[in-house]
Amino acid sequence: MALASVRPAVDADVDEIVRIQAETWRLVYADLLPPAALDALTGDDARATWHDAVAAGDPFHVFVALEGEWTVGFCAAAHYAGQDGLAIAEVSTLLVEPRWGRRGHGGRLLAVAGAALRRAGSQEGRAWVPEADTASRRFYDRAGWAADGAVRTLDTGERTVREIRHAGPLSLETE
Repeated sequence: MALASVRPAVDADVDEIVRIQAETWRLVYADLLPPAALDALTGDDARATWHDAVAAGDPFHVFVALEGEWTVGFCAAAHYAGQDGLAIAEVSTLLVEPRWGRRGHGGRLLAVAGAALRRAGSQEGRAWVPEADTASRRFYDRAGWAADGAVRTLDTGERTVREIRHAGPLSLETE
């Protein structure tokens, strides 16, 4: 196996981030999201959003997973102050292309994101995962995260998507 690593994303990574999200979502979420939403993932607005996210800096983080010379996944996470001094650490997206799955890339991405969020003062993170995405839900379970009872429903315009919030420690154990 080629050398695997994770590093902060740079502007030159945006095209790969857009490609990975679009290809993975088309494969995994084709039954959940309308075609127009999937098509929008490769548009100018999507690229601009990812350029902004990569350039945002603390408390926002975007990391890419590499295997050798190939970009195989990415993670976006942020630390928010929250109300009443309660910090919120959220993994908004963590994707590894299915063809590169089961090689530890997701765990490395979560560990690096967790370390960044811990440096900001968080001890626990959360992530919203579509209920139908059993692979991602199993990933978070294996990482020691669990559904915490919070549920939300997103309206895609053509259908609704039920998401379950997973929460877990941003501990060194995921590293």
